Amino acid sequence: MNKRMTFGFIGAAVLLASGAVAGMNPMVGGKEMFPTKNIIENAVNSADHTTLVAAVKAAGLVDTLSGPGPFTVFAPVNAAFDKLPAGTVANLLKPENKDTLVKILTYHVVAGKMSAADLAKAIKKGKGKAELKTVSGGTLWAMMDGKSIVLKDEKGGISKVTQADVFQSNGVIHVVDAVMLPN
Repeated sequence: MNKRMTFGFIGAAVLLASGAVAGMNPMVGGKEMFPTKNIIENAVNSADHTTLVAAVKAAGLVDTLSGPGPFTVFAPVNAAFDKLPAGTVANLLKPENKDTLVKILTYHVVAGKMSAADLAKAIKKGKGKAELKTVSGGTLWAMMDGKSIVLKDEKGGISKVTQADVFQSNGVIHVVDAVMLPN
């Protein structure tokens, strides 16, 4: 094999490993996310979102988030739920706390499909801050922190988008590093 051919194979391997080849789908929680599947169909495969999926099931929101949407979901990873005070998640998953759980989860959902570029454009238009109305009726504020999009909740908590633009058949998921809480 000549040097040119060897470098060609190495370059192709690097592109494949980085996911930079057109048609490659994003990886979330160690699994490929398919734009032809809906939010629930993809989320159940992410090892990083098992707590969120359990909460969505307990809240009875599977059918809603499997519906046509479109939705923009700010999806907290398991580590985000771990940041909550001890016992909080277990308490929220109890049937008697379903209304509170639904309110928290729907606070992470905005009607419509907002890509990272759409969020950045809204932030710029809002002179550094975009106000987002959530499905729960609450408000989130999107801002830039360097090149990252961050969200501020009604209690003043901050969550960073760690992976943006995971497109689904019924919307888009932006992975976040903190659970956001409504008033």
